[in-house]
Amino acid sequence: MALHFELVTPEKLVRSEDVHMVVVPGSEGDFGVLQGHAPLMSTVRDGNIEIYKNSMSESPETIRVEGGFAEVNERGLTVLAERAE
Repeated sequence: MALHFELVTPEKLVRSEDVHMVVVPGSEGDFGVLQGHAPLMSTVRDGNIEIYKNSMSESPETIRVEGGFAEVNERGLTVLAERAE
């Protein structure tokens, strides 16, 4: 099963795809999200989101984000970032 991940900024939808795992730079520390994760809301600190496309991914794709919020629910993970590069 795959995790549906969306990364959104005020300007646009940056990413919308199914992935294996995403590591988010939360304000209380980094946290990883897999399919089936318990519901969660967190603020996001400046840092890198790490995207693992599949379970065999050795090095993740990274996207720099600045501030925002992350929500995990039954539909997947949505990160609302103030800025993403």
